[in-house]
Amino acid sequence: MTRTPLGRWFRWAWRLRRLIQPREIHLTLFYAGLVGAFSAVAYWLFREALDALIPLFTGFHGDIVDAARALPPWRRALTPALGGLLAGLALYLGNRLLRGQRATDYMEAIVIGDGVVRARPSLVKSLSALLTNASGGSIGREGPVVQMGAVLASAVGRVLRLSPARLRLMVACGGAAGIASVYNAPIAGALFIAEIVLGTIAMETFGPLLCASVVGTLVSRELLGAEPLFGRPMFSLESPQELLLYLGLGLLMGGTAALFIRALRVIEGWFQGLPGPVWSRLAAGGLITGAISLGLPEVWGNGYGVVNQILADAWAPAALVALVAGKFLATAATVGSGAAGGVFTPALFLGVGLGSLYGEVVHALWPNVTAPPEAYALVGMGCFLAAATHAPLMAILMLSEMTLDYDIVLPLMLGAVLAYFTGRAVEPASMYSRSLAHKRAENPAPPATLTVGELMKPPPEGVAEAAPLDEVARRYLRQRSTHLEVVDAQGRLAGALSMRELDPHLHTPELARLVTAADVMQPDLAAVPADATLGRALELFARQDRDHLPVVDPADPRRWIGQLSRTDVLLSLAQAERR
Repeated sequence: MTRTPLGRWFRWAWRLRRLIQPREIHLTLFYAGLVGAFSAVAYWLFREALDALIPLFTGFHGDIVDAARALPPWRRALTPALGGLLAGLALYLGNRLLRGQRATDYMEAIVIGDGVVRARPSLVKSLSALLTNASGGSIGREGPVVQMGAVLASAVGRVLRLSPARLRLMVACGGAAGIASVYNAPIAGALFIAEIVLGTIAMETFGPLLCASVVGTLVSRELLGAEPLFGRPMFSLESPQELLLYLGLGLLMGGTAALFIRALRVIEGWFQGLPGPVWSRLAAGGLITGAISLGLPEVWGNGYGVVNQILADAWAPAALVALVAGKFLATAATVGSGAAGGVFTPALFLGVGLGSLYGEVVHALWPNVTAPPEAYALVGMGCFLAAATHAPLMAILMLSEMTLDYDIVLPLMLGAVLAYFTGRAVEPASMYSRSLAHKRAENPAPPATLTVGELMKPPPEGVAEAAPLDEVARRYLRQRSTHLEVVDAQGRLAGALSMRELDPHLHTPELARLVTAADVMQPDLAAVPADATLGRALELFARQDRDHLPVVDPADPRRWIGQLSRTDVLLSLAQAERR
């Protein structure tokens, strides 16, 4: 039979629609990229605000450690205490103005929440973190940046009316883009969220995380430059036997990272037991940091500048011991007092300091067969990070991206894996899992076994049984699903249509106007009851090869009450496994 204009038009229109109309995964990737750009802008704004506030606290522009060195001793001791006081007052007054509304942490929103991150409590928390960072508190900048990225991602998802599973994914994308923007490391930013928060590298989640991280990194590079975060000392493996020394470094880093995590927990408990409001505890933490800085101004800030100095110049072993001990105590005091911020960069600081000290020792013992101490400092940074976060793959890739040095990968892989297993044997909790455990205790997660009814969306408009096929064809081209549901006069499900049923009848225009949807539809419904588990729904998706399934009333298999997306099911199952 010769094809008629209607049949040819429908087939070409169908091909064109399949080519240009975005599917759900394409829209998800687009939204992830949008979230990534917003997160990078949030980081840029935080950097600008920090650069404006540091001179107000110190009277100096530039690196905060240089400012600490230039201050007289009394100001060096009191400035972090003043910043802690103001940061605590921001939390105290902000909570009172918001009538006790608590800021939802991005990890909490992803793992045990519904993906909703409230903006105003998060802004209060970020302001407090900004004051702590600007006054010399020994804490990282990534915490408030990731939090604001999560706020923007949650807002985008709610505006788009995404399902809870996709909303949680968008918040995860905001977190990944925030990490990637801060550390100029797109792959590691995605892996940070995948390994530590989601606990899975399934492509349904990892693809959007990568997209958000890449866009966030590109925007951040346009705004702040594309230089690697840390300096790149010449790295070389002097001999195969030297790998044994890197295994020893991994053991050392695993043990010290476990001690660091325990110290944070103990000091946090000590601060929580102190009487008085939150601002008094933050001021006390700042005062401890200020007292340490009288002899070690390098403990101010997140440690980024000092890390580059250690990688660039040789330090005396005694100076390294004092520096690592001082930074350890200052970070524990700042974090333990309840200051808002991150511990990621301080962990890098401790790793590079300990690694450099280890390198000084082994290079002094075997100068002819070992690399300079700077090489051990780099590997130590990655090993400490792997043990502290329990995410060795993320740590390996992050060090590679931050230094742009591929030669470091071989010893880093060995050391990071050994550090991870050593640290986990000594301290089962990572520096993030302990906080998340508290959140779980305060807000128990819903059951991991979800039902279809909890995930379904309202049903779209069905096709009437009496609708002629030329009308059905035009309707078919306006929707994204591969199937159209057919309903009777009472709105009850009667069957379904796909291109396979439509195409043979569109070659003759007269036939297309006479034949109705009821004449060619498949009466055997691929419907899922609302009380079915997501596992059962996934089985039906696998058999039917469809993007959406109609959801029916368990008591009435023809009563259409919702629509279920394959992507939502996959995301929910992956997230439920983590929860």
